[in-house]
Amino acid sequence: MFDDDQPRPLLEVRGITKQFAGVQALKGVDLEVLPGEVHCVMGQNGAGKSTLIKTLSGVHQPDSGEIRWEGEEISLSDPTAALALGIATMYQELDVVDGLSVAENIFLGHERATRGVLHVRKANATARALLKRLGHGNLSPSTEVGTLSAANKQIVSMARALSRDAKMIIMDEPSAILDSGEVANLFRVVRELTAQGVAVVYISHRLEEIRQIGDRISVIKDGRSTANGLSVADTPKTEIIRLMTGREVENIFPARQPIAADAPVVLEVDDVELLGHFDKISFTVRAGEILGFAGLVGSKRSEILETIYGARKASSGRVSVKGKPLRPGSVASAVEAGMGLSPEERKSQGLILDEPLFKNVTLSTFERFARAGYLDERAERNAAREQITALELRPADPDRPARTLSGGNQQKILLARWLVHGTPVLLLDEPTRGVDVGARSEIYGLIRRLAAAGTAIIVVSSEIEEVLGLADNVLVIDDGKVLAQTTASEIDEHGVLDLVMKGSAA
Repeated sequence: MFDDDQPRPLLEVRGITKQFAGVQALKGVDLEVLPGEVHCVMGQNGAGKSTLIKTLSGVHQPDSGEIRWEGEEISLSDPTAALALGIATMYQELDVVDGLSVAENIFLGHERATRGVLHVRKANATARALLKRLGHGNLSPSTEVGTLSAANKQIVSMARALSRDAKMIIMDEPSAILDSGEVANLFRVVRELTAQGVAVVYISHRLEEIRQIGDRISVIKDGRSTANGLSVADTPKTEIIRLMTGREVENIFPARQPIAADAPVVLEVDDVELLGHFDKISFTVRAGEILGFAGLVGSKRSEILETIYGARKASSGRVSVKGKPLRPGSVASAVEAGMGLSPEERKSQGLILDEPLFKNVTLSTFERFARAGYLDERAERNAAREQITALELRPADPDRPARTLSGGNQQKILLARWLVHGTPVLLLDEPTRGVDVGARSEIYGLIRRLAAAGTAIIVVSSEIEEVLGLADNVLVIDDGKVLAQTTASEIDEHGVLDLVMKGSAA
């Protein structure tokens, strides 16, 4: 029975289970979503959130349990069935088609046509109205999506969900690639939707974000519900972390270790410039130092990192490792000198998803395992297994395909690759994007241990708190310009944002 003042649930999930090839992904999950609320779902990587999302979206069918929609038991045979009921999903991995226009992406799968003729003008007009509703009325419906930034691609994905007249929108890590201004706009849109009675199921690893946008929260751990429908306002942060991890995580960022006074300069960047992207920049990184790049999405931090690594050819300037200049635009030269890069898009740029873990770990050191022209797979496995054990990878199976790992464990694989290589310089672009708080703490500890062992590290992150909590020294970057260089202890998040705002206004 429901209280007369309490709205009836839009969605009720009771005890659903799901198994894949002997792996029990869901072991009994409950969820209740009310109309017009933001219901946050949290859990560590591998907890079962993705499987839950795909079950509610009709991609997977549960082995047991019950799903009720507006009071009626339902069976979601495929994604079309979910959309027909009014359940739309925005996935973390952007599901746009680069070769199509913005409008074509928005109406993909339900194109506006009569007798086989697309109503381009009508589709563009409707798309323009949806984009204006999202605060992006200046985004042209005829623009090819492949030319857009990741943040604008996310907006297109949101517009597609709105185009379905959804009663419930599932958002999987929607802010992962957005800067603070974009996140504020996202929150505005979410609140407008809920004011109209639309329910939003919001999945995020960012606890402070949950505080700002969430009404209620449910937590999943190891495929089971550990909390269902808690008030966000009344649940302490430490309790949410305990429900997610099963343990107390008091200090997410490990304590800084002082850099040795005689630590040598390992990486030197001297007047490096990439025309059209960033101005001449110069800095050094010593052995054991973590240098952070702080700034907003679009500030050109990643372009600087890619140019240092040789993935982009600098217009001028010099990059040196241990005093030896690198060939501009040569990744091979960087790797040979002992430089490693963990890219922002780890799935498309860093990993071979269908290859086993041990192949991904040894990808940059094949010559080490070559025997008479052939790779010694036993030696590869042994080297990979050593790192898998040291990094507490779960599951610890070197033959498991990289695709099957959670985001946090995929990030560990990239770090393991450079540990095997023995790299003295490590470039980390968004190392914890899409990674839960428990795995983040582990990755931060690993990065700190690498620095303590003498590795020179650069960290790029859209989360200013992460840069300041992890780095020893910080470059504040905006629009390809270095606005300030300081120690992390001498600046806070407000200081970084103030510099960026002043730099943008200049």
